This record gives sequence, structure tokens and C-alpha cells, in this order.
Amino acid sequence: MNTGNLKKQKRQRRHVKIRSKVFGTQDVPRLAVFKSNKHIMVQVINDDSGKTLTAVHSREVKGKNMTEKSIAVGVLVAEKAKKMNVSKIVFDRGGFIYTGNIKALADAARSGGLQF
Repeated sequence: MNTGNLKKQKRQRRHVKIRSKVFGTQDVPRLAVFKSNKHIMVQVINDDSGKTLTAVHSREVKGKNMTEKSIAVGVLVAEKAKKMNVSKIVFDRGGFIYTGNIKALADAARSGGLQF
């Protein structure tokens, strides 16, 4: 049995469970996170209209390791959201466990002014 495939299936199952409860609106959009081994991506999404309001990729920021990139992405997405008059969001961790890079990104977004 391929453990990498099983790990991906477990994450996808968690993600489906989270998405059944988390929904973004015009007033309170969803902050969706995706993480790979090298990069981390964030989108601010209005699920009512199905549109991405803003997005940030770790290629846009500088950082030596994944944690530094996550913090920089969190700060940058908070700045972009503030420019669009978004202060409250719903956090969608994408099935990833809330620790390490995901937690660093969330804390950085909170310190940037987003409330969730």
C-alpha cells in the first residue's frame, strides 16, 4: 500500500468535512490555504459569487525556509485584504493540520489585521 496516497486521501477527506461547514460570503470571505512541500498558497474567496478576491503565492515573497515564507504570505494576504476593505474572514485550512506552517500563516494574518 502506498502511504503517500493514503496520506493525501486522509487530507482530502478532512478538507471535505471542513468545507461542509466553512462558507465565505461578501462580508466575511473564506481564506483558503494550500501547502506543498516547497510552497504555500492562499486565496481570499467569496463563495456566494464563486470569485477569488485576492491570492498570494510564496513565490511572491522572500524567505529561506517554509516557515519564513508562510509568515510573509500571511502578512501580505492581510495587507491585500485590508486594501479591499476585508477585515473579517473565515479560515479554511484545507485539510492540513493546524500546526507548523499553517499556524504560522494564520498568526501572521491575524497580526496583519485580519479577524477570524
